[in-house]
Amino acid sequence: MFKLYYSPGSCALASHITLEEAGAAYTTERIDFKSNQQNSSEYLAVNSKGRVPALVTDRGILTETPAMLAFIAQSFPQAKLAPSDDPFAFAQAQAFNSYLCSTVHVAHAHKGRGPRWATEESSFADMKRKVPQTMAACFALIEREMLKGPWVMGEQYTICDPYLYTISGWLEGDSVDLSKLPKVADHRKRMSERPAVQKVLAEEKA
Repeated sequence: MFKLYYSPGSCALASHITLEEAGAAYTTERIDFKSNQQNSSEYLAVNSKGRVPALVTDRGILTETPAMLAFIAQSFPQAKLAPSDDPFAFAQAQAFNSYLCSTVHVAHAHKGRGPRWATEESSFADMKRKVPQTMAACFALIEREMLKGPWVMGEQYTICDPYLYTISGWLEGDSVDLSKLPKVADHRKRMSERPAVQKVLAEEKA
């Protein structure tokens, strides 16, 4: 039995969906960012980074979305959520998820997490103004070169898909015009029709 710590609207949605898609036995615990619960002593004992997601397993606690997604896929090979039998294809999936984690998510975070990188208020404002441009550029690259269609890796649904769905859900709030990203928009529609996605979204909104 796994336990997923998450916060609605966060990147933890990708791991939540993947657990459901895998047919894993799991429970969830919501972390309230508004009350700063992520920095409580109780949660820091789970994840000293003070962030979500965190996944409790029988071997210990995992953090960082790409690692968690790969772990879930490899723990439930029957779900075929990653090309684990093909080292190059698996590396391609990892490359895509790493780009979302290390570049796209960071670009988005400049909108509201400026204190992570600077101390001057003027710097925060400058970072925030840049977000529509940087996020649009990231997704233009995804649209043009990385999203093979209909799923990220092509015909096979993988762990890349819930992660892309999660991050692309931030585009409207980042003032990025989704109409200029037809492949990404189609991907979002396909994802929204999946029963696992619908179930997880309903739980996170409850």
